[in-house]
Amino acid sequence: MSRPFRLSGPPTLSRSTVDRHEAVRTDPSRLAKLWETGKVILLDEKGRTPVAGAGTELSLATRPAVRIADERPPDALLLGEHDGVGYWAVRRSAQLREGVASPDSAWGLWTGAASDDGEEWHDLRTVGALLDDTSAGLYTTAVGLVSWHARAGFCAKCGAPTERTNAGWATRCTGCGREEYPRTDPAVICLVHDDVGINGEQVLLARQPIWPPERYSVLAGFVEAGESLEACVAREVEEEVGVGVTGIRYLGSQPWPFPRSIMVGFAAVAPAGAPLTPADGEIEEARWVSRANLREALAAGGEMAGLKLPGPTSIARMMLAGWAAAD
Repeated sequence: MSRPFRLSGPPTLSRSTVDRHEAVRTDPSRLAKLWETGKVILLDEKGRTPVAGAGTELSLATRPAVRIADERPPDALLLGEHDGVGYWAVRRSAQLREGVASPDSAWGLWTGAASDDGEEWHDLRTVGALLDDTSAGLYTTAVGLVSWHARAGFCAKCGAPTERTNAGWATRCTGCGREEYPRTDPAVICLVHDDVGINGEQVLLARQPIWPPERYSVLAGFVEAGESLEACVAREVEEEVGVGVTGIRYLGSQPWPFPRSIMVGFAAVAPAGAPLTPADGEIEEARWVSRANLREALAAGGEMAGLKLPGPTSIARMMLAGWAAAD
């Protein structure tokens, strides 16, 4: 008997193995020890980090913390602890050769770089699916924290400069003393299929005007103030393609720190053959795609003539793969 489709496992950037105990962040002696024996993930001004390995098996090329500085610098961000080792993120500029091909070039928007000794630096969006669980969780957290601090230099209440506290997990205003913590913007992402059978026969895909040609994905949008996640799903689908949906159900979630979102995945049902009305200026094209065509695109690595799918780092790709594999 057919069952509603599910994700095949945890979304790519939801994987994590590190201990993130909050109490450690305010313990000076513990932090000093974690720096002394710890490892550092470097991020350049574009959020890229050096990676080691080749093909589909990559890991982060970390540095011993004491090679960065004898003592913990003020901008070091504690990511967590794993097997007794503290992991930190530090943002530093690097002299790199641009234009290195990314392991996942699905979107064609983010290129890698290389140092003089040949070490490659890549973006989380292009290597996330190729990293081991520990590396994926650490890199995702690092990008999220660094992105937040890049926008948290001044107090939202009085405008005075802020200073980092709690090993990078908070800021304190130097003027009014207000504390602030990393923010995450919730966004929904929904796979809409038709109402034929349990899992439908066609899936609704759309493309934004700024995307590369022939690139399609499922629908997504940010949650508004005072809005539930389910209400956001219904509103976004209606606004973007003019279709009403029912049977909204949760699939899974994944952090998407570009700059600070979490994508909450849902499935929903629309009437078979429902006419699509793309939102002017937001959706360039929307179309129904059969399961057979989607399976063909997935078998081709996510790209075939006329249909290019989201990269494997995104939860959208996992949602589409889960639906394609269903009866």
